[in-house]
Amino acid sequence: MNRKQLLDLIEEGENIQCEFKRHFTTPEKIAKEMMAFANTKGGFILFGVDDDRKVIGVESEKAEAEMIENAAKNFCEPPVEYQLNYIAHNGKEVVAITIPESGKKPHRLQDYLNSFDSGKAVVMIRVNDKSIRASKEMIRIMRAHANNLSLKKYSIGQNEKTVFEYLAKKEKISVKELSKLVNISERRASRTLVKMVRANLLAIHTKDNGEEFFTQCIL
Repeated sequence: MNRKQLLDLIEEGENIQCEFKRHFTTPEKIAKEMMAFANTKGGFILFGVDDDRKVIGVESEKAEAEMIENAAKNFCEPPVEYQLNYIAHNGKEVVAITIPESGKKPHRLQDYLNSFDSGKAVVMIRVNDKSIRASKEMIRIMRAHANNLSLKKYSIGQNEKTVFEYLAKKEKISVKELSKLVNISERRASRTLVKMVRANLLAIHTKDNGEEFFTQCIL
């Protein structure tokens, strides 16, 4: 990244692929931000830039590089890949992390478990200009996509037909709505909707507050 690219990012402001940080915090917090980008579309974290787009700079290059490396390698499972750049602007230095979209989704906060537990794993994603915790549904979908587990021969049952009928009227549906609609548990409703996403029948959407809903895919 060069100075012009940095200024362009600052001018655009925070969004799904760019986050400003006034200063460094803890490795765990940095890890959550890094994995959120890796688990979504990739992006940039700019340290030394305030929320109002003012460049305030950072202090110690070496300490910051060590903290970022520690966060990426020891607090993310699997480790998150990144590129680090130091860019000077008006006598102040900005630390820019470039994080590509990962092919090893989902990255989770290191929990030292031998296997992935979707009930305990802390997985972060980007939604608009925020990093939020991913739902169990989103985690299942990411894991299925990472392992190329698409459902090509998915049988459409009565619950699925009910989902399509509901979407024809309301345009979107949630796990709770499907649970009440067909009188099944939320766990079963969740599985149904996740399978429909994996079969490319539905798309999943996440709001800023973490709430999710599903819509019909446009073919």
